[in-house]
Amino acid sequence: MAGGGLIVIMLFFGFAGGVVGKLKGGSFVIWFVVSFTIPFLGLLTALLFRHERTELRRECPGCHRVVKLHDAVCMHCGTELEFPEVAISPSAAVRSRAA
Repeated sequence: MAGGGLIVIMLFFGFAGGVVGKLKGGSFVIWFVVSFTIPFLGLLTALLFRHERTELRRECPGCHRVVKLHDAVCMHCGTELEFPEVAISPSAAVRSRAA
């Protein structure tokens, strides 16, 4: 009986961490697994994790795609990225100006 209660608690923390992670722009599955395997600490980490939509962006000099400012390598073309002199506004700021 005690093992079943532990599984229910772990599922609750996993679901809560997955929802919080998804709301912040991350993967539900990854945050579910983290919060499920490390119940309290995983959920706390998801709560303190940065919002993906508020991160500054930059343009890749190789393929001219817009990537996150903290990316060291372009995920599309593989170009190694130096820290830019000019950053692009976060995607959340662009959406709020368009509305």
